Amino acid sequence: MEKDLQQNPISAANEHLVRCEKVKAMREQGIEPWPSEFKSPSESCASIKSLFEQDLDASKKYSIAGRLMLVREHGKTIFADLQDRSGKIQLYIKQDILGDANFEIFKKFFDIGDLMWCSGTLFRTKMGEITLRVDAIEMQSKCLHPLPEKFHGLTDLEQRYRQRYLDLISNPQSREKFIKRSEITQSIRKFLLDNGFLEVETPMLHPIAGGATAKPFVTHHNAYDMDLFLRIAPELYLKKLVVGGLDRVFEINRNFRNEGVSTRHNPEFTMLEFYMAYGNYKDGMDFTEKMIKRVINENFSSSILMFNENELDFGKPFVRLTMVDSILQIGGFSKSEISPENIDKVLKDNHIDVPKNDVSYGEKLSILFGECVERKLIQPTFITEYPVEISPLAKRDPKDPFSAARFELFIGGMEAANGYSELNDPIDQASRFKKQLTDADQERFHAYDADFVKAIEYGLPPTAGVGLGIDRLTMFLTDTSSIKDVILFPAMKNIKE
Repeated sequence: MEKDLQQNPISAANEHLVRCEKVKAMREQGIEPWPSEFKSPSESCASIKSLFEQDLDASKKYSIAGRLMLVREHGKTIFADLQDRSGKIQLYIKQDILGDANFEIFKKFFDIGDLMWCSGTLFRTKMGEITLRVDAIEMQSKCLHPLPEKFHGLTDLEQRYRQRYLDLISNPQSREKFIKRSEITQSIRKFLLDNGFLEVETPMLHPIAGGATAKPFVTHHNAYDMDLFLRIAPELYLKKLVVGGLDRVFEINRNFRNEGVSTRHNPEFTMLEFYMAYGNYKDGMDFTEKMIKRVINENFSSSILMFNENELDFGKPFVRLTMVDSILQIGGFSKSEISPENIDKVLKDNHIDVPKNDVSYGEKLSILFGECVERKLIQPTFITEYPVEISPLAKRDPKDPFSAARFELFIGGMEAANGYSELNDPIDQASRFKKQLTDADQERFHAYDADFVKAIEYGLPPTAGVGLGIDRLTMFLTDTSSIKDVILFPAMKNIKE
């Protein structure tokens, strides 16, 4: 009769006690549950299958190591599944091949979840499954807790985030998603390197919370007796490098923002920022579009990908609209409605709250865009010509001094990237910093960054700068609705005892 090795309906706590007792019994028999000396596998689960397909020699011996995932006992024969990073393979464990003593050890001490090594020869079952006929076994790391229910994996979202290791063990889809994230990041890095960019690292601890408008995390440096801020963006340091003659630089690293948590936001997140001298925001748009298309071409079989039940077509040229045109065409408003004289009425009629009384017209346009247009930008879309007052580090548009030479890329109704022609006029930059101080809430920790102004006084060449969220890009490309599902260890509240 077919059965699993751990099929008694006992609680997880009792199962833990049972396994701890097995550890004592193993050591009494001279079997170390966590050996210091161990055998290494010759192949992975995937590679031995591939080798067997190429060479059907049944006498060749292989060894593998991995986690025991499923066990089915049939008297003196046991079938089991072993899983490693590459996938799974079926094991055929027969008493007269493994030997009476080792067969009894396997039955008595090996549990689902244990990490083990085994060796043997390959054959194909009547069902056509490539299987390892096991002739030797070794315990490599005893698992003291039962794994999540084998047929459904780990379905509790809270547990998946808090115990990501269990999620990776139990859910192949989750494991593949994080592997895909790594591949996406490597493709981005390669594209930048192939285009002459230099990868750099800039400080995580900043004396001034600059580079973006967000509330920072604050810490204290004891030796210098000074407050420091976990960076909210690396932008100002990267532009200093461009001043220094490093014309093309990029960084892929963490940013930290002490603000809300949602399916789109995590307090720490991964950003790509790149800067290229002698380019403008239009060059930044072109380069960003090429980069994303290259990433998709290298990692996916189609340029049409699903996200939240929508087909995203990355094969077509990305749509490009000014902010005002998007409000007119997609938001459905008229020029008269969004005029300076009437925009307050439009905001009120649409039940859109404006956070303070002295909000500029440009800020009101941006608020209207965010509430009525952004979520409708499903296909990859560049929005350009942002109000200059919400773009303190961007050059003014030469055709419209009230607009910034800036773009944001939206995909699936969310912002994916932000870029602009970098402001390199130190006089204008100093003026904007001062105005930002006047306008900012005190809790925003703004400060006048005299060091950055001084740096660009030495001459920042015309430069395009772009920031791209790696987490969100991974969401779009892997059809994932929550950012927590593409971050290995997302921020979570403490569990109250």
